[in-house]
Amino acid sequence: MSTPYAVTPTAPGSLGADVPAPELLRYLDAMMRWKDQRRTELDALDRAALELSDPADRAAVTPDVTLSMTLWQAVADRLDLILATWDNGRVGEQERRRITTLVWGTLEQAGSRGQQALAVSLPEACRLSDSLASSLRSRLRLDGADPDLSGRLRALRQQVERIADQVALVPSRRRGSAADVHAQLDQRLTDITERARRGADVGGLLGPLESQAATVERDLIVAASARAHAKADHQQATREVAELSARGEALRQLAARARAEVTPAPTLGIPDVNALGPVPTDPEELTAYLSRLERVERALAHAHAEYAAALARRQDLAEQVARLRTALEALPDAGAMRALMAEADALLATEPTDLTRLEALVRAQEGFARAMGVSL
Repeated sequence: MSTPYAVTPTAPGSLGADVPAPELLRYLDAMMRWKDQRRTELDALDRAALELSDPADRAAVTPDVTLSMTLWQAVADRLDLILATWDNGRVGEQERRRITTLVWGTLEQAGSRGQQALAVSLPEACRLSDSLASSLRSRLRLDGADPDLSGRLRALRQQVERIADQVALVPSRRRGSAADVHAQLDQRLTDITERARRGADVGGLLGPLESQAATVERDLIVAASARAHAKADHQQATREVAELSARGEALRQLAARARAEVTPAPTLGIPDVNALGPVPTDPEELTAYLSRLERVERALAHAHAEYAAALARRQDLAEQVARLRTALEALPDAGAMRALMAEADALLATEPTDLTRLEALVRAQEGFARAMGVSL
């Protein structure tokens, strides 16, 4: 079924698998499109939420809008590392395996052991984002006055089946309540589908069901990831080491790119998780080992934020240079600024780009533009 909204592409392989480069490229292209399209959708959802006149309605949707933004940022951060590892296609088997580790490993941020909502893989985060966005569109009535009823029913049926798959993962001793919720959703969807088939107006019933299904699926995904993450055993620790090793290698490439492209560049060290040695089997030693893993994870997250920010700063300044050139060239007396514009262009053409000088040039041009009455 075609849709105007972003839909999670199918992820290749499995954790640490060797996937052919063309397949990885197709996935990366699809993910970059998903990221850009979902960002546009989230901006529209955020605006619609802020425009709600009833404070109670705003309060009801704010948590899901916030979670959607958090998920998007986690996905974008992981894509940065994957693209750094991809290195314009210069990948061997080791890099290809590292990429699938980054795809299927958990998306976590510094201190995330207390933030289980982010302990999901890249595909899970994207599917959860799809579900939340669909629910928010329905609750904020952004799908138009004449929605595609059959399409919404079909999407709901697919979602209820995904919920059934998630319920099957819940330990049997705790599965009862989740199974009851799934059965209720399934029965309500069956009733609504039958009413629609007979020609009844089900618009008022469909929105609440979409909202509840999205909430249930979100909670089940988060709970499943929390259960997986809570297993402080040898296998889990081994998996975390593989993931942190892949992140570390990707960050070293991102850091090398930052040092090559900008100055001043961060000088943070990037820890090597393999320096911790093999994963111990003794329970007490394993607990201490996991604590050291968490410190490595926080250090990697901090380094990622610093190096990514340096590259983002250059991109932001480059966009400001282009915008100022357009504004200043429209002035009748822009000659005084031509030397500064030429110097800014020369800096951008030089690697590493001196960000301190470039920012000073941008601020000087902004000051001149404002003095001339240009609105920036």
